[in-house]
Formats: sequence, structure tokens, C-alpha cells
Amino acid sequence: MRGAVLHYDQDQDYGYINGIDGKRYIFTHNDLNQGVTLARGALVEFQPDDGTAHDIVAVTPTAPSPSTGQPRQPRRSAESRPAYSTGLWAYFWRAIIADYSNFKGRARRKEFWAFWLFYTLGILALLGFGILVDLAFNGFKTNADRTPMRAIGLIPLLVFFSGLILPSIALVVRRVHDAGLSGWFALLGFITPIGSIALLVFGLLPSQVGENPWGPVPAGVRI
Repeated sequence: MRGAVLHYDQDQDYGYINGIDGKRYIFTHNDLNQGVTLARGALVEFQPDDGTAHDIVAVTPTAPSPSTGQPRQPRRSAESRPAYSTGLWAYFWRAIIADYSNFKGRARRKEFWAFWLFYTLGILALLGFGILVDLAFNGFKTNADRTPMRAIGLIPLLVFFSGLILPSIALVVRRVHDAGLSGWFALLGFITPIGSIALLVFGLLPSQVGENPWGPVPAGVRI
């Protein structure tokens, strides 16, 4: 049977193929023959067996297209595609830039904790900066001689906190999606006094194995 590669997770060693019969077949690396490209959409032929695919071989595309006479563009292999870094800072940066309003995907535990690590460090750093600015405006006087605290030193902290409200909510939603739960459970993380406990629980929940309604297992680390 012929089909197209939908997804392959090298860390978990499983993937899916969409068959031309409209069904989805699961496979592992042992089912692949040499030369099979695991890029999404790559054409393959395989032997179906009760929802699994075996003896998977690549389908070699013809050089010219009969309709246009133009050669088909080769598909990029998984290795040639741009790879996302799985470092802690890369996860944090991607959460606030690329995925700041992404409420539909999944986020693994490492991405979740990387965000809150740098979020906490940023809050502490900007709070310390604000205190130093306040002391500077008051000439580093003693408490008895000081004027009321000037709020200007806390403006960067306020901007940082306000700017990360939406990315933090989106991240929590993707984290509960990764555990196989509805995104509405994320609201528990922002309700006092149980919010901190809920966020801790969300961060410890294991990823749901395989594809769920919110997509395949995110590529990268196992946690």
C-alpha cells in the first residue's frame, strides 16, 4: 500500500503513516528499509497489518511532471529542515516570541519549567533593579530620612510582568494539552490560593504517549 509519512518521533521511536485508504498506520524504526526519508509528507509504500506498517520503502518520484514538463522539487529530509533548539533559554525565548499566543499545541515538561525558571529570575532581577533605583533617587539615605518610594524603578518589572501574562497562559494550556487534558484546566493555575499547587501539578504530569487531539508528541527531549 502507498501512503505518506505524517510524523516520526526519534526519541520515542514511533511514527504514523497516512495510507491511501484513509487509515493511519503506526510504525517503528525496525519497520523501515534503507533510504526511507522520514520528513513529513514523504511518499512510501508499506505492508499494512492491523493498524501497523511494515517493510516500508521510499517511493522514488519521477523526474519530470507529465502535466507541466517541469521537474518536481525534491522534498527536504528531516536532517535538512531547520531544527529547533531544546535548550532552556531557547524554550523560554520561543515561548515569548513564536508561541506567545499558541493555545492549540503541546508543551513538554522541560519547556514548561524552562519558561518559569527564566520568568522567576527575571522578576527577581528587575525587583532588585527597582529597589536600587529607589535607593539612588533617595540618595541612599536611612529609612528615617527617606522620602516615599518612587515607582519609576519598578516600571521595567511592571512591563516584564504584563508582557508575559499571555505567553504564560498559552504555555500552561499547551502543557495540559500535552498531558491529554482540556485547556480549560489551565484556569486552575491562575486561581488563588490553589494556583501555585495547580501549576506544580501541571509541570509534573507526564506527556501523553502518541498523538492526541492537540497534535503529536513534541520533538526533542523525553521529559
